[in-house]
Amino acid sequence: MSATPFERIPEIQSPNPQLEHKLEQMWKSKPGIRRWLTTVDHKEIGVMYLVTAFGFLVLGGIEALFMRLQLAGPNGHLLTAQQYNEIFSMHGNTMIFWYAFPILSGFGNYLWPLLLGSRDMAFPRLNAFSYWLFLASGLFLYSSWLVGAPPNDGWFNYTPLASRQFNPGPNIDFYTLSLVFFGLSLTAGGVNFLVTTLRTRCPGMSVNRFPVLIWGTLSANAAGLFAVPVVSVACIMLWLDRNFGAHFFNASNGGQPLLWQHLFWMFAHPWVYMIVLPAMGIVSDLLPTFCRRPLVGYTAVVLSTILTMMIGFGVWLHHMFATGLPSLGMAFFAATSILITLPSGVQLFCWLATIYTGRPVFTTAFHFLAGYMFVFVIGGVSGFMSGAAPVDWQLTDTYWVVAHIHYVLIGWNLFAVMAGMYYWFPKMTGRMLNEKLGKWNFWTMFIGFNVAFFTMHITGLAGMPRRVYTYPAGIGWHIPNLISTVGAFVLTVGILLFFINVFYSKRYGVRAGRNPWDAHSLEWATTSPPPPYNFPVIPSVASRHPLWEKRLKEGDGESVLERGAVLDHHHETFGVTAMDGEPEVILKMPSESYMPLLTTCALSVLFAGLVSRSWWCAGAGALLTVILSVVWLWPLAEAGQREVPADVL
Repeated sequence: MSATPFERIPEIQSPNPQLEHKLEQMWKSKPGIRRWLTTVDHKEIGVMYLVTAFGFLVLGGIEALFMRLQLAGPNGHLLTAQQYNEIFSMHGNTMIFWYAFPILSGFGNYLWPLLLGSRDMAFPRLNAFSYWLFLASGLFLYSSWLVGAPPNDGWFNYTPLASRQFNPGPNIDFYTLSLVFFGLSLTAGGVNFLVTTLRTRCPGMSVNRFPVLIWGTLSANAAGLFAVPVVSVACIMLWLDRNFGAHFFNASNGGQPLLWQHLFWMFAHPWVYMIVLPAMGIVSDLLPTFCRRPLVGYTAVVLSTILTMMIGFGVWLHHMFATGLPSLGMAFFAATSILITLPSGVQLFCWLATIYTGRPVFTTAFHFLAGYMFVFVIGGVSGFMSGAAPVDWQLTDTYWVVAHIHYVLIGWNLFAVMAGMYYWFPKMTGRMLNEKLGKWNFWTMFIGFNVAFFTMHITGLAGMPRRVYTYPAGIGWHIPNLISTVGAFVLTVGILLFFINVFYSKRYGVRAGRNPWDAHSLEWATTSPPPPYNFPVIPSVASRHPLWEKRLKEGDGESVLERGAVLDHHHETFGVTAMDGEPEVILKMPSESYMPLLTTCALSVLFAGLVSRSWWCAGAGALLTVILSVVWLWPLAEAGQREVPADVL
């Protein structure tokens, strides 16, 4: 398999400069700081998501380095037991909740209308609201450091250790309320992604022509609408236990401490696949570009994506095999835990077949895709082993589980995110990331990641429990812990190289042009970076690969990208039928507004009052939220819809 250079596609000249100037003036955000405070442009919101999520990655990474330094040798004294518990808990919460899913939401927000040939998301202001809620909930979580009370019971927050009897400070209240706060962002974003996918697409974009990233993110957000309320209710129940004497989890008063584990893992295991499936969609959509051929088994990959998410709701109990549950229940969940590996295996073999039958181009992005498949296999195999109850009894609560969770929740996410950044950075900025520095970036991250976390399998097999802040000398844990610490710092160097590449290339990188990769999907049909209105005219598609259909000779007709509906009366886009993508109505979209930010500030006052038990403050925040919501939802003259004229297409 030989590598071939990318074709340089000639730039398409603007067919109507006057129209594009009119659309530019109509769609562009206000200048200055107001632009970022009021924007509803999905691309700007996507960039804000990406930058903020990477910020949380840095915070979580710093916390991880403190833990690795503490455990690098026996009898460590860098951190006390209390400090270690707090850093350990904040690290887990940050990486799993405030980095792993929001970083994928950043890609989704930026790319969704571009992939679907639309002008904007279905609910632009709700989209901005979801971002501000995400940012505010993260700041609320980290404000716990300011009062010396960060969460200290792990990212899973098990009861009864989380009860006020054993944890009397506000630490756990910060945990429960920040997750509820964050859940509002997830719900708002999930609704927006679903409606956007079903209703705001270009003509001809039927469901069988979706990019796989659409299917992965759609499945994840649909699952979130069912999973997030479960953990939100659990957190509210625990908050009531702690603050008003309820007894949901208090065994001495008829409660069930194990109920927390059930509710938490009923959310947290679907959450794993909410993090994984959009990342797998990135891999499935990037491989065709770098292998110079369509994805092998598109239908099988899509069905596997949906099936994985569905089965993901039926495996939560494998986190609880050591809690003394009935054998019949454990047997059922062990079977589903093993069954869920099958659709994932289907996707892996489709990726390998795409590489084998293609002509790979060994860019940095392709390196990260290959690295993703490597860590995908290791994480999948260790998960398969833990799915068997007798094996899990030996491995549970050891560093084997820590190794597995880092391969799945971080490895399966981070390598896909890096591939996506190298692939879509030219679209976002108009400049290419440096390939030479990118290769150094890949190899330091790949080596550092596997040295740090594969070694933890060995540490776990040697009997080291998870969640211990120190250990004595002479029991065989020193060397593997030291190796893991070295690997963590090498991984940190790799991530630092990525940030250097971004800052350097943003200013000095080679100009990308419209389609530097000769890629196949719609986002590459517009300029790099895209204009505020995305497309001068709404395209119509006739195949799964609209930019490759002539060479592939696929499709029922011919995709039309340079002519079509103008929609220049206001912020407008098509509303289409859910299955076939046939235009039904022209939707008039709202413009920029302070309301999402102001409503988020009001909710922040509410949650600040709840965590401080200042009920007047909470009441004022609630009242202000209601008032701002009414103002926000008051009918606007510019919003609404109009019929599709007979001659618009």
